[in-house]
Amino acid sequence: LLPKNTQDLQQILSRIGAGSESTIVSAVLRRYRPLSDAILDSVCETGPSPAEATLNYRTRTLALQTPTTTPSSTMEGFKTIQEAVRQCNPGDDTPTVAHVCKFTSTNRSSVTDPDLPPLPPDADPSSSNMIMGIARVLSGILRTEDVEYYMFGPRHNNASEDNIPKQRIRCYLLMGSSFVRVNSVPAGHICAIYNLEALQLKTVTLCDRRECMPLHGFDFGLQPLVKVNVEPVSASDTETLERGLLKLSLADSSVEVTATAKGERILACLGEIHLEQSILDLENVYCENNIKLRISDPITSFCETTDWFDNEGDFDSFLEGKSPPLRQATIPPYCDEEGLGYANRGRCRAILSGRGAAISMRAIPLPRSVYDCLRGKELIEGSEDDLITVGKALKCSNDETPLTAQLVLDVLVESLDAIDGNGNALLESSALSNGYSVKAVKSVNGEVYVPQKENGKKNEEEKAAVLEGLGEYQTAQQFLRRGLACVADPSENDGSANADAMALQKWRQDMRGSALAGFQLAMRAGPLCEEPVRGVAVILESVEIAVKNSDNGTKCCNIAKDLTGGMVVAALRSGVRCALLTRPARLVEDHLRLTLHSSMTGLGSLHAVLSKRRGKVVTDDMVDGTDLIQVTATIPQAESFGLAPELMKKSSGEVTAPELVFSHWEVLDEDPFWIPTTEEEREDYGQNLQTGDLSTGLDNNALKYIRMVRSRKGLLVDSSKIVVAAEKQRTLSRKK
Repeated sequence: LLPKNTQDLQQILSRIGAGSESTIVSAVLRRYRPLSDAILDSVCETGPSPAEATLNYRTRTLALQTPTTTPSSTMEGFKTIQEAVRQCNPGDDTPTVAHVCKFTSTNRSSVTDPDLPPLPPDADPSSSNMIMGIARVLSGILRTEDVEYYMFGPRHNNASEDNIPKQRIRCYLLMGSSFVRVNSVPAGHICAIYNLEALQLKTVTLCDRRECMPLHGFDFGLQPLVKVNVEPVSASDTETLERGLLKLSLADSSVEVTATAKGERILACLGEIHLEQSILDLENVYCENNIKLRISDPITSFCETTDWFDNEGDFDSFLEGKSPPLRQATIPPYCDEEGLGYANRGRCRAILSGRGAAISMRAIPLPRSVYDCLRGKELIEGSEDDLITVGKALKCSNDETPLTAQLVLDVLVESLDAIDGNGNALLESSALSNGYSVKAVKSVNGEVYVPQKENGKKNEEEKAAVLEGLGEYQTAQQFLRRGLACVADPSENDGSANADAMALQKWRQDMRGSALAGFQLAMRAGPLCEEPVRGVAVILESVEIAVKNSDNGTKCCNIAKDLTGGMVVAALRSGVRCALLTRPARLVEDHLRLTLHSSMTGLGSLHAVLSKRRGKVVTDDMVDGTDLIQVTATIPQAESFGLAPELMKKSSGEVTAPELVFSHWEVLDEDPFWIPTTEEEREDYGQNLQTGDLSTGLDNNALKYIRMVRSRKGLLVDSSKIVVAAEKQRTLSRKK
């Protein structure tokens, strides 16, 4: 009872020994108004009822997805279910709908169910774990084992109604850490559901009618940051590991488990602490025989891109200029790329298998602002300089028309063929789209022109066969000098209009779609370390197709060789990779945004650790009412592993553990293949090592990451070359 007078209050205060006013108030409230009871009462008084929340507050989250194409009879049944969910109707004749938002693991001893079959005496203790789905009943009455419910996954498509799984369930009431079986649960209540583990879904919507659709659900905006490869020490435990990974992914909605084509099992978690706890749960809880696991180092995601040449802004001089090949095109394993001999300074002429056709293309950097303009098809403020740079490199106007950002954007949008989500675009020059640079090559052997190395042993017939198609090749190359917005004169027709028209029809009908597939395939894996390509524009410039005269004696021509879609896909993929290898190579790394609090004494060590890991401080503001500073910074993901322990150690506990979330992608401005060449560079950076290591011999982060990724994927690494006569003494210093 509450104290009625001052004497009762004095007795309570003397009993608890309270002295200050704040202590007195805390003691009285703790005794007569506990915090748990106050919060529960306030939630009950102010929180909306389930029916009111569905109607007014959670109208989108607690609503069903709308079917795309449905017959009228099925649509009427869906509208009935949708209205029942919106009203949160608990009637007996109402369609029953429940949504499982997450799964949790519990011990069998915490479940009160007399009908649950007991474990055999010799059963493993870890098999006593049960996976329970936490669900909210949206309409109707959810019953135990009386009804077979349809299970709708989050990606259910109403077109696949014949494959909807059905399952009987067992309902449990949540009583603290215990689960008590109940026969039915009405709408508006939360319960636990058992017997959903075999579905392998993280969220599922249950309904007793097949016309239902899954719930919209929640999007928390979190994505896993730390990925590792998990494999058992013994190959016989592989099946046990897979079952354990399935249970872990169901029990923890933040965990993602994926299997690659190479047989890797990738476990992705939100952070290092989350990863450690997930591995412990996997070993001790979800794997039945407590198997031994082999965990790889954290896997870091990278992307590949390219950079501008120094004089690429001058289209004519860059096209005519000649320079030695870049270093990556001359050292293994990159120099072994098929078709690299037909590529130079970002341009490549890809020869199809059988030499029946050739496709010329060019790869250039695509700034993010230009990509956003292409995606929205409108000029964005702040993108003018990048558009002018791209316009000069592609010659988007003639000498008489001034080059403006809007003009460049109009030309790019008109030439756009495809655009993906990684900042890449496929363009088609005006000469190619209008058919000016599509040439039919009439040759005896049915092959296009392919440059050959000089060989004096060839006879005159062989030399003539080699030179077939040279004229068409040179004609197509002439159109490249006019830039992306090429305009041709009809008087330039060389007399082979019929054959060129047939070649153009072949390109548009059979080859163009395959070229798009080849572009998408090339963007998935770049030439440096087979990582996705980001921020690159590929321009298709010309096509040459070999033709031959018809056998019936007419002037008609036929395609000399069969050109399948697979040939075009393989040629374009190889051409894009070779074009990127002949340009300055760059890596793109993802950056994380970290937020932490530090005292004034811990700022020095904090900045030292961040600068060592290439981090950048964005803001540092004082927290009101405290002597702490809130610091927001960005750091590359590859440098974020082990950050929290190092901060705690260096600052002696003056800095809190950082909160890491994904921020953005950023180009690592380091050439992985740069070596010191001039006298000044050798004095500043040292002499290039020649001990079998084909690297620069410097602390190059980009090259280090490339080698790390290639080694993890099992690809050939340039530093793995065996040194010949390594035991011999050698001198690395230059002779004066």
